[in-house]
Amino acid sequence: MSYSINRRKFLLTGAAAAGVATLWSPSLHAHSDDAVSSDIGKSKWDLDSPALCVDLDKMEQNIKTVHTALRGTGVGVRPHVKTHKCPAIAKMQVAAGAVGICTAKLSESEIMLNNGISNVLMTGVNVTTPKIQKAMALRKKHSGFIQAIDNPQNATDMQDAAKAADIVADVVVDINLIKRSGALPGAPALALAQMIDKMPNLKFRGILAYDGGVQHVSGYKKRKEQALKNFEAAVMSYDMMKAAGLNMEIFSGGGTGTYDIMLQVPGFTDVQVGSYLFMDCQYMQIGGAKNEAVFDDFAPSLTVMTTVINSNYPGRLITDSGSKSLTLNQPHAIVIGEPDFDYMPGSDEYGTITFEKSSKTYKVGDKLEVIVPHCDPVVNLYDFMYGIRNDKVESILPILARGKSQ
Repeated sequence: MSYSINRRKFLLTGAAAAGVATLWSPSLHAHSDDAVSSDIGKSKWDLDSPALCVDLDKMEQNIKTVHTALRGTGVGVRPHVKTHKCPAIAKMQVAAGAVGICTAKLSESEIMLNNGISNVLMTGVNVTTPKIQKAMALRKKHSGFIQAIDNPQNATDMQDAAKAADIVADVVVDINLIKRSGALPGAPALALAQMIDKMPNLKFRGILAYDGGVQHVSGYKKRKEQALKNFEAAVMSYDMMKAAGLNMEIFSGGGTGTYDIMLQVPGFTDVQVGSYLFMDCQYMQIGGAKNEAVFDDFAPSLTVMTTVINSNYPGRLITDSGSKSLTLNQPHAIVIGEPDFDYMPGSDEYGTITFEKSSKTYKVGDKLEVIVPHCDPVVNLYDFMYGIRNDKVESILPILARGKSQ
């Protein structure tokens, strides 16, 4: 496909940003017991593989880029930490000016709140009794915890649990845009919000809405048209609630693919960007406002270092990084510096690279650096990531919310 050539050309021509003020500080340098302490200061090319790495300069530039783009627009940044699952990185995002962070699951919320992130909006709903009780205990401990509700029974259960915990819990109504979670927009969502507003132990804060499908629509113009059209239902719900006199301080949603599109949504308060931090092959292919071929607003900062373990066959290399290191997501991982390589991580433990041309002759033990297909699930495969600056390990960042799917 043509986008493969274009996005690889983008990588090979050094599109990553540099020379920006650092947002990193020693207080955020965390070490994992699972990591070898001697790795600090080591070249990324000398790391044992598979090794998950994040280029700190590129990541810091990505954080700066989104805040610069939205500055003065009235739309804030509320990053979704399901992408990185790392409290140290969440602290960087908050320090850069984020209004708070989003989580997908209750266990993620707990990790973030208990590790110094004070403003957490959980976008998923808690419907079982154990989860609701745990959520209320977490809210009692952390006043900045906001939860989503999407149906009347859920609201009643949350009210009862909040009353039993002797707290007033902050909540938002999730608006359904993609036939997944969320209240039906319009009158049903309004009725739910009004119901919540009358409950003494729940405080209605506003709404959230996420259109996941539109995030990866190729072509900026097409993505913009579709995103704004799909969001009309959320805007209608917002207008109805506002006209009814409800508190609408939060109207949150969107994502990396629509971060600069949501500015045109009336009443919108903050965008839930996630993958912007790392980027990946999926996002790079969709194109941006300034480049229809490659979405290059943000630099790909997340990579996996892998090792060639077999080179017996012409035009074919085997690596030590398969689906347990890179997932089976499409498109395939990109080998930096090798535009003609097709990296297929089809086996659990092995990756297979096929090619007709290469920049050099590879032998067993040689290292390769690859851009991941989809950053969120790849991060969830590792206990920690190496923070890289100038090709050397500066820090080791524990992925404390890894596997937190409850």
